[in-house]
Amino acid sequence: MTILKMSDVKLKGKRVLIREDLNVPLKHHEITSDIRIQAAVPTIKMALKAGAKVMIMSHLGRPEEGVFDENFSLAPIARRLSELLKMEVPLIHKWINGVNMGDHDVVMLENVRFNDGETDNSTSLAKKMAALCDVYVMDAFATSHRSESSTCGIIDYAPIACAGPLLLSELEALTNIMQKPKHPVVAIVGGSKVSTKLSLLESLVHKVDTLIIGGGIANTFIAAEGYTVGKSLYEADLIDEAERLSLTAKDRGAEIIVPTDVVVAEKLNEESESSARLVSQIDDNEKIYDIGPDTIKKITGIIKKAKTILWNGPVGAFEVKQFSEGTEAIAEAIASSSGFSVAGGGDTLAAIQNFNVADKIDYISTGGGAFLSFLEGKPLPAIAALEARTKNDEKVT
Repeated sequence: MTILKMSDVKLKGKRVLIREDLNVPLKHHEITSDIRIQAAVPTIKMALKAGAKVMIMSHLGRPEEGVFDENFSLAPIARRLSELLKMEVPLIHKWINGVNMGDHDVVMLENVRFNDGETDNSTSLAKKMAALCDVYVMDAFATSHRSESSTCGIIDYAPIACAGPLLLSELEALTNIMQKPKHPVVAIVGGSKVSTKLSLLESLVHKVDTLIIGGGIANTFIAAEGYTVGKSLYEADLIDEAERLSLTAKDRGAEIIVPTDVVVAEKLNEESESSARLVSQIDDNEKIYDIGPDTIKKITGIIKKAKTILWNGPVGAFEVKQFSEGTEAIAEAIASSSGFSVAGGGDTLAAIQNFNVADKIDYISTGGGAFLSFLEGKPLPAIAALEARTKNDEKVT
């Protein structure tokens, strides 16, 4: 993979437009997790130190295109970034026709999705964005799976297009864990439905030594083993797929770990009476909300021996304290492991922050859909566009 790096471009006095993914969770206009903002800070500091005029662009949520909506404004992100950089980061509302800046200045451009054509990868919009800068930096790995004007289209028209250090570090970490891992390799995959993670499970079952299944996904695998799952969400039409994946793992000497005991309740709230049950003892009116103590013990033992660990998705409804033990135990086991660990996915990031283990995991991916797409082996349009642009520029020179 050959991509021009930001570190190889002279930035002094240049207008540098950096695409970050600052799509962070908000509640009442307050940021509830700033992991993605913190991850972007080193790239921004690097450009400022080099003497660039820095413009930062990002999307937030899914507003109606072409319409300003305060609920999707980047104002809270600009305020937090100002705190982290220890300098004012003004939010520019009308920026598409140009921004006046001085050297070492930094501004944030209001939500790119307030512009018509962004998500359709409009060529005219991409050209307008490209005209804003001397150097375009794609640093938003988390959006690299989308063909949009600010992530993909602009790459063809910017005077110089390159990759930022955050994007490159994501690619390096994920490439190492998928192509050059140290064994034994353990993957923990949670989530609500097999259907949303089927491609990921298919990919991992051919690469890992142990695949640990949790969350709602596990319910389908439990059902595939012949047990009832009460009122728990599961996908009856994918039971055959669960069985096939288990056989595939067995054929190559790998193992899929499915919970043997679980924590159940009739409702998902703090007041519910919860109980640990063997999977053979689940009542018809109960729902599974976490893995049980025996399963926790088995999984943490496996993680302890792993040399490479991939984590995507909590194994229970960790937001409710009485159903958080499984996810917390896994987070702490990964944090204390001597193996190389990579974690990613929105719910996974929330769990990592909730259990205060971020500084003990080797690499935390800011990607959500892009993280999954990469692990599934799917092409990432923005990465492909950067590769093509670099190749074409090399031919010209």
